[in-house]
Amino acid sequence: MTPNPLQGAQFILAAHRINQLPSDQGAEVAFAGRSNAGKSSALNALAGHKGLARTSKTPGRTQQMVAFSLPPLKGDEGQAPLDIRLIDLPGYGYAKVPEPLREHWKQEIDAYLNHRRSLRGVVLIVDIRHPLKEFDRMMLDFCFHTHLPCHVLLTKADKLSRNQAQQALAAMRKQFASEGLQATAQVFSSQAGTGVDEARNMVVQLLRTERPE
Repeated sequence: MTPNPLQGAQFILAAHRINQLPSDQGAEVAFAGRSNAGKSSALNALAGHKGLARTSKTPGRTQQMVAFSLPPLKGDEGQAPLDIRLIDLPGYGYAKVPEPLREHWKQEIDAYLNHRRSLRGVVLIVDIRHPLKEFDRMMLDFCFHTHLPCHVLLTKADKLSRNQAQQALAAMRKQFASEGLQATAQVFSSQAGTGVDEARNMVVQLLRTERPE
């Protein structure tokens, strides 16, 4: 059995503003997505910890930026281990939250993505059964224009046949190519375990990627 490189994730804090997040050092990967796309379940599956991120039958429960620490990542020979984190961004689009709070999160997420130097990449959670929504496109465009790597998890793949899932993945990659986006994508199911090892390796790869100036 392949060891889980994201084993040992632990909750650090939930922040209402970016200045409440852990010190902007080391490396972190942010998880973003609509509130009903399975973001918490994906985080739990990747960390191998069912109770890490709070899942709920009521989409949109993540209404703060939630930081999780990971054991330090071994550096190359002669380099110190790298402090690493995962950041769960507030679910977007489905939650019944007041307009002022929605606007607050729009501004905070924008500031986080633009100014957080330890941010190395974004994992975007998209339900494989639905086309890209406005928020998904905004995130993809932002990552492209800021040279921030973005990896898309097409979640809930267990709801489709294997052939249907592969067709959806091929269509997504074709769309990226036609629109000139640099994002990568894969099929994923936290329920069936599909694509979990591939996604874990991608998160580690992102954590090791230097953010362009």
